[in-house]
Amino acid sequence: MKQYVRTMILICVGLVAAMAVFALIAMMKGSSKERNEDILKLNDITSRAAENWGEPEALDSIGGEASFVVLDNENRVVYRSDKYDKKLADRNSPEKAVKEGLPYRYVEVGGRIVGCVIMVSAEDRHEGISRRIIIGFAVCGIVFIAAMILFGVYVNKNIITPFNRMEEFAGKIAEGNLDAPLMMNKNNMFGAFTESFDIMRTELKDSKQRELELQRKEKELVASLSHDLKTPITGIKLTTELMKAKVENSDNKDVDTLEKLDNIYLKADQMDTMVSDLFSATLEDLGEFKVSCRDEESGILSAIIRKNDSKDLVSEGEKPKLLISIDSKRMSQVLGNIISNSYKYAGTGIDVEYKVVDRYLNMTLRDHGPGVPKEELDLLTNKFYRAGNAEEKEGSGLGLYIASSLMKKMGGELICDSDGSGFIVTLLIPLS
Repeated sequence: MKQYVRTMILICVGLVAAMAVFALIAMMKGSSKERNEDILKLNDITSRAAENWGEPEALDSIGGEASFVVLDNENRVVYRSDKYDKKLADRNSPEKAVKEGLPYRYVEVGGRIVGCVIMVSAEDRHEGISRRIIIGFAVCGIVFIAAMILFGVYVNKNIITPFNRMEEFAGKIAEGNLDAPLMMNKNNMFGAFTESFDIMRTELKDSKQRELELQRKEKELVASLSHDLKTPITGIKLTTELMKAKVENSDNKDVDTLEKLDNIYLKADQMDTMVSDLFSATLEDLGEFKVSCRDEESGILSAIIRKNDSKDLVSEGEKPKLLISIDSKRMSQVLGNIISNSYKYAGTGIDVEYKVVDRYLNMTLRDHGPGVPKEELDLLTNKFYRAGNAEEKEGSGLGLYIASSLMKKMGGELICDSDGSGFIVTLLIPLS
């Protein structure tokens, strides 16, 4: 639109400049040489008129291209040349000739003035024509400019504005906004395109809705299957523990059988953890991952750690006594994922330290394994992401993602770090 306006302005300016130049040229006075020739011709005509006064037909041979009139003392026309414009008859007096700036001479016969000769120069003859041409050109220019402005308004209203609306509409579609229809006037030049675009928007919206519905059903199916799988896995673990107890209490203790039962229990426990993580992640996607916080004493953190410390390798530092706002069940899930990850990938002891910062209790868990490269730290809490040095281990990449999501739901935060001497996880637990 801006380019179009600039073009229209340049055309109008050029037209006005052309009109001004034309008017200047048309109104320029003749050269001094032409004026001198007119004066000489006037002198010649005046002399011949004096010599042949009373015989005006004798002047027919001297006018040539000149336009003049011969008047008597009563301002009556004695002779008028063929080139003399009858429309100039209102100038038939010396006084008017003087007023109009026309060249004239008195005719003397015998020392007495008997009349005068008024000459209309070529410049004066064409002055009226030039003026009419200038006026006509100006009127045409004004009409042309007005037509251009009206055409510009028409183009802007019926072409540029609808096109801009379609461009804006396409941008909204690209951003995923499928609710806003494409509004156009009934006289829209792009009517067919407009209707097609709006149909496309409707179809895309319906398709997206169907896709979201299918995704939701798939997630609901995964959540249902994950929940159903936990029952047989729990049964396998209980059966394994029962068989192990019987073998241990029998008189003939079979070591090989005990190792196999331990291996079955370990695999079942891994499956239980993976199914639990998948179930929790699916609930998070469905918006059904509920958290209910309440005030708890900070000592509950030690109890949660002992519950999830299967290898008894966690050592705690001094813990301040205060009230924290957590969901104990979800906090157990957070610490369980962090501790199990550490045992799986580092296999070392874990040091836990506490510090109050602002309105949070900072709980820092540090292991003494190889750690994680700095460039991967920000990715660890993404769904299904696993660090490069963890690919050889079994896992789903959901543990830290779920732990981070739960901390955010409880109003806190999970921060990962690595300083070369181990992997560090800091939990910002909100105070009551």
